[in-house]
This record gives sequence, structure tokens and C-alpha cells, in this order.
Amino acid sequence: MNHPHEIPGTPATPATPAAPGTPVHPRPSAATGNTLARTPLDDLRTRVTAHLDDTARAWFDRALEEATDRPGGHGPISAWELRLAEAGRRCGPEHADAVRVLILHTAGADPDTLVRVYRQGTADERRAVLHALPHLVPGPECLPLVEDALRTNDTRLVAAALGPYAARHLDAHNWRHAVLKCLFTGVPVDEVADLPRRAHADAELARMLTDYAGERTAAGRPVPEDLHRVLALTTTGPDAPGKES
Repeated sequence: MNHPHEIPGTPATPATPAAPGTPVHPRPSAATGNTLARTPLDDLRTRVTAHLDDTARAWFDRALEEATDRPGGHGPISAWELRLAEAGRRCGPEHADAVRVLILHTAGADPDTLVRVYRQGTADERRAVLHALPHLVPGPECLPLVEDALRTNDTRLVAAALGPYAARHLDAHNWRHAVLKCLFTGVPVDEVADLPRRAHADAELARMLTDYAGERTAAGRPVPEDLHRVLALTTTGPDAPGKES
């Protein structure tokens, strides 16, 4: 029996291992993706501090002190902003994103500052800004940063852009295309914050997903399992309201 949301002729296909010698690019995961945007900052700081060695912890404490004292700086750039670039080397790449988010929050970075850090930063610093948005910006002022990240081919930036901030503020048209971009690029849809709520009863998203699945089937290519998952979420129940286009 077919799955109730399965597209005819396109059964879900399990992932196949890469051929020997084929370069493998790691996909974002819940552990490295929007967990930072969804974790309470007190918990995030406790976790980070517990995993840093004494030298890294002392550097981190100094960076937070500089962020607290925002008026101090080196010329037009505050001292804490310079620490964002050092975070990976000082605290290790596995903790750098969280450290940067905590520095940004401690500094109380406003939208203008976040835009500057994003525009001038590396991909790592840009990712941290995206993770920090739901902790720092209640309104839609920083949506241009989300939209910029979604235009890139950097899957870690795309994943970071689709956190709670985008779930709250990204308009329906751009959000739908962001979901499709996840399917194009292999970003797991688990990275899309608030996906069930936003996808529910969205007939236009269902149409776009069905069209994409048809294109892949016609080309003899497998349909991503994540597409079936999202398509199931778009089902309109008898009492479900429609979606804006």
C-alpha cells in the first residue's frame, strides 16, 4: 500500500554510500545547526564553560568582560568584535559558534552592529550572527541577513539562516523557496525551525514540492525522503485554515 502522501512513481529511496574516492561534504546536523539558536543562553554558557580548558576559559571570560564594557575599543571596532575572529583558534572549532553567540549577546549587539559584523565577517562569523538573531532582535530588522545567507551555496549558512528568527519573520514566498533550497542542497529539513506549523495546510508549498518531485522523477533521479516528510505536513485537514500565498 502506498504511503498516503507518497507521490506516485517516486517511492522514497534510501541514501546510498558514496563510491570509493568520492569526496564527502558533511551535512549540517541538529548538533551543529540551529541548536544554538534554540538553546537558552544560560544553558549554552554552562555547557561551553564546562568543556573549555583553563586557558580557553580564561580567554572566554576576558572576551565577555570586553563585551560587557562596550565603550572600550580599538579605533572604530570594539575589542569584543576582534575576539569573534579568534574564537575558533582560542576555544576550538567545536565551541566557536557558541562562544561567538555568547559574546554577541553579552555585548547587546544591536541590528546595526550585527549587520556590520555579518558583512565584514568570515562565513563562521556570519553563521554566529544568524544563530544570535533570535536571542537579540525581536523585530524583522535583520531579515536582509537571513535572505543573504539563503542566497549562498554554503549549506551551514543556509541551515543557520532557517532558525527561529526566520520562522517568525520570513514571508511565505521566501520561506517556501528556502525549504526547497534545503532539498536542493541536502540541508536536513530538521534545521527548519517551526516547520510543522509553517508548512501546515500550505497548498502552494505542496504544489511546489510535487512539481519538484515530478522533475526529479522525469530525470530518473530519486526524490529526497525529506520531501515526502514536508509534503505530509502540508495536508489540509477538514478544519484547517488556508495559507496566504
